[in-house]
Amino acid sequence: MAEAQKPLRPTPCVGVVCWRDDEVLLIRRGHPPRQGEWSIPGGKVEWGEPLLDAALRELKEETGVTADILGLVEVYEILEPDFHYVLIDYVARWSGGNPQAADDADDARFVPFAVALETVGRDDLRDALIRSRRYLAEIKD
Repeated sequence: MAEAQKPLRPTPCVGVVCWRDDEVLLIRRGHPPRQGEWSIPGGKVEWGEPLLDAALRELKEETGVTADILGLVEVYEILEPDFHYVLIDYVARWSGGNPQAADDADDARFVPFAVALETVGRDDLRDALIRSRRYLAEIKD
């Protein structure tokens, strides 16, 4: 008897736009998908893991940095022939650690906002950077 194929489903992922003063943390992806591209720290949510815990775990695993989550930036999705990711991006304020690339990242660094906008190659990432900066400005007022 033929084995039933599992239905394909979207994969929930989290991302963290982490700010230290006027700089934002970027990572260069060390593995597919999008290997070699600059992005924000993040990854897949594990079974039974709360979203905020997943976001902070991915941030720490990929960069060694700790932060305080301030709020939700936006929900995005990536639809590709081989995968469908639902990306839940948060804004955070750096609380400790110096960026050290690890896990899925092969580089990690804080960069000025303008440099980050030029460095990331995807519209959803630029949008997340812009929205997160706007969020920070609103909570300062």
